[in-house]
Amino acid sequence: MGGRNETKVMYFILLGFPTTAELQLLLFSALLLAYLLTLLENFLIILIIRNNHSLQKPMYFFLGNLSFLEIWYVSVIEPKMLIDVLSYDKHISFQGCITQLYFFVTFVCTEYILLAVMAYDRFLAICKPLRYSLIMNHQFCAQLVAGCWMCGLTTSSIKVSFIAQLSFCDVDKINHYFCDISPLLNISCSDSSLAELVDFILALMVIMVPLCTVVTSYICIVLTVLKIPSSQGRQKAFSTCSSHLTVVILFYSTTLFTYAHPKLMYTYHANKLVSVLYTIVVP
Repeated sequence: MGGRNETKVMYFILLGFPTTAELQLLLFSALLLAYLLTLLENFLIILIIRNNHSLQKPMYFFLGNLSFLEIWYVSVIEPKMLIDVLSYDKHISFQGCITQLYFFVTFVCTEYILLAVMAYDRFLAICKPLRYSLIMNHQFCAQLVAGCWMCGLTTSSIKVSFIAQLSFCDVDKINHYFCDISPLLNISCSDSSLAELVDFILALMVIMVPLCTVVTSYICIVLTVLKIPSSQGRQKAFSTCSSHLTVVILFYSTTLFTYAHPKLMYTYHANKLVSVLYTIVVP
């Protein structure tokens, strides 16, 4: 970390998805539609929550923050990706690549932890209903969200600081549709073992600690719901968790596959396809 940055390339070329000229317009239309729907959906969620007094509850407070996060999460990747689909010039400057990487990692890490906080909120609401309103007051909810962002920013700063110190010499082609950690590690011409180790350890921590929180919370929720005598009561309790659990399964499984493995296990095409799920489909 103490050495100077010996980067020789001034820009990278994002290879993206190999398509024929006939399929470019179709791919662009599909990606643009997905992006606009994501923005519209999340903006509507935020507006509905803000303007409906009956939704001023912790669960919807966290949902609104998740929607806010999703808007920035997709916007750091998809506009550049849409431009590249129709353009022959797919280059991105070194500074632009590092900036995109920094914000992307920040949003991903923040979402991991926020999803765990939302699971904890459901655990308290279902398993500790008498203490729920006392614990999940507005100040504590705001502190939890702020903590999610602080953890995301800190983790991203550490990861990206190691990546930025690597040297990139002759190979300037990134086999991905955005600047991600694993493709950059693979094209570095300097020793990336320390950056790889730091990335692997932080990825495991940021994924596994929230994941354990989610799993523990839902085990307790299931055990509590099964004790409810009426089927209607059980169905109502499960309905408040179903959408969150679906997002958790998709987001955690795809990102765990992508980030929580060593560099030697990296495969370009598999990771690129899996990345589509958590950068385009899940939001």
